[in-house]
Amino acid sequence: MQFGIFTVSDITQDPTTGRTPTEAERIRAVLAIATKAEEVGLDVFALGEHHNPPFFSSSPTTTLAYIAAQTSSLQLSTATTLITTNDPVKIAEDYAMLQHLAGGRVDLTLGRGNTGPVYPWFGQDIRNGIELAVENYALLRRLWAEDVVDWQGKFRTPLQGFTSTPRPLDGVAPFVWHGSIRSPQIAEQAAYYGDGFFHNHIFWPPEHTQKMVEFYRKRYEHYGHGSADQAIVGLGGQFFMRKNSQDAVREFRPYFDNAPVYGHGPSLEDFSSQTPLTVGSPQQVIERTLGFRDYVGDYQRQLFLIDHAGLPLKTVLEQLDLLGEEVVPVLRREFAALKPAHVPDAPTHASRVAAAGGPKDVTVSAAADDVTGQVAEQVREEVEAR
Repeated sequence: MQFGIFTVSDITQDPTTGRTPTEAERIRAVLAIATKAEEVGLDVFALGEHHNPPFFSSSPTTTLAYIAAQTSSLQLSTATTLITTNDPVKIAEDYAMLQHLAGGRVDLTLGRGNTGPVYPWFGQDIRNGIELAVENYALLRRLWAEDVVDWQGKFRTPLQGFTSTPRPLDGVAPFVWHGSIRSPQIAEQAAYYGDGFFHNHIFWPPEHTQKMVEFYRKRYEHYGHGSADQAIVGLGGQFFMRKNSQDAVREFRPYFDNAPVYGHGPSLEDFSSQTPLTVGSPQQVIERTLGFRDYVGDYQRQLFLIDHAGLPLKTVLEQLDLLGEEVVPVLRREFAALKPAHVPDAPTHASRVAAAGGPKDVTVSAAADDVTGQVAEQVREEVEAR
C-alpha cells in the first residue's frame, strides 16, 4: 500500500500570528515538504491545480519536475489535473514529458476541480463538466496509445494525423486515477477503463465514501477488469498530531476555527466525529486510518492533507516526522497483514511496464511539413503499420 501526502497549494493566513506567507515562501515551503516526505519514507507526493488566488499551483508539472530532480524514489502525482478545462493534447504532452524527466515516477488524478469560474477562464461552460470529462479523457487515452491520431469531437477542433510528443516512457502511459467526491459518472468512467478511483474523503462522512467506492467496485467488476475487491482505490484523509492528544487539539483549534474550507462552521469535535479528520496522538491517527478499511475494503493508496489552514512550515515538517516515524510503519504492517493475496498493489511504472511485456522504444521519427505539421503520407503509413 502506498502512503503519502497531498497539497491543495492554498496561501492562508496563520491565525495565531496574523501573517500570510508570500507566494514565493509558500512555493518554497511545498518543495521542502515534498523532499521531506521522501526523507521520512513516504511513497507519494501529490499537488493540486488551481488558477485563482489564494492558490499558487497553476502549473503542477513544472513544480513536480523540479521535485523529481530533488528526489529519487518519491512517486509524483496530482491532487487533481483539470480534465475539463485543460486541452487533452497539452495534458498528454506535459505528463509524458514529466514521465521521462522523473524516470517513470509519475501518475495523475483527473478531476473537474472545485472552482466554478475556471470554466469560462478557459473557454468552457460548467454545464458541460461531465461531458467534457468524458470526451477529453477518451481523447487523452488515444493520444498516449496511438502514434497518429485522427479525431473529431464536440468541444475542441479536430485533429488530423496528429502525433503527441514525447511518446510515453517505455511505451506505457502514466497511470490515471479519476478523482471525484460526489459524481457517480466519474466513478463509472474510472471503472469502464479499469483505472483507479480516488475519493477525496476529507469532508464527507464514511457512509458517503462507502457508497461511492462500492459503486466503483461493482462497475469495475461489471466491465471485466477483475473482482470488485481488486479495483484500484485511493483515499484522502487529514490529521493533526502531537505526542499528547490534548496538545494536538489545543494547537490545531485556532487553525480549524479560521480555515477557509471549514472554519466558522461545525466545531472541531463535531467535524472530527463526522469526517475522517483526526486531531490527537499518533495512536489515534493509526486507529482511525485502519478503520477506513472497514467501509471501503482493501485499498491501494492513502494520502493525507497536512499543510493547509495556515499551518507554518516548521509545524508541517514536525507532522511529517511523526507520520514517517510513528504512524506509517504501523499502518504498512497492519494493512499488509490484512490484505488478501489476490488484491493488487498500487500500479507503478515498473509494474505496468512488466505487465506490457517489457519496455519499448516508441519514438516516432518522421519527416514533417514544417508549415502544416502533417507527416508525409508514406512515413505515416509506415508508422501506422507498426
